[in-house]
Amino acid sequence: MRILFLLLLVTVLLSGCQSDDVGLTAKATPMPATGPAASAIAGDMASRLAEQIGPAGTTTIKMSKDTSEFAMALEAALKGWGYTVITDGKVGRDVKPIELAYSIDGVEGQVLARLSTPSIALGRAYTATSDGAIPASPLSIMQRS
Repeated sequence: MRILFLLLLVTVLLSGCQSDDVGLTAKATPMPATGPAASAIAGDMASRLAEQIGPAGTTTIKMSKDTSEFAMALEAALKGWGYTVITDGKVGRDVKPIELAYSIDGVEGQVLARLSTPSIALGRAYTATSDGAIPASPLSIMQRS
């Protein structure tokens, strides 16, 4: 009886930990924010990523080539912080880039932006306006080991 109770308890606790198999991709999905909103979101997320991944002078970031407004704004923002950004997949022999995946989705009238590296994931909701975007939630930081 005790074993049955423990199994039931473990099952109940672990059922809350399930998530779907859909993860971040290297490409953004159809973007709910364009122009100034995409630039504002990319700029904020790039600054938050810079706080987490280390010095720009010695860090290279590898992104997939994408022509969406958010991808171009994110690349420009990271370069503005001093990072070397590789989008063509060609990495030097001695360079170990940080792989960056990103996603931007519309959720209940807001924009959810996520950046993910092998060691950290960042997420934040924004409210898009005609002249930019305003953070609508605190920054979510998940560190991986």
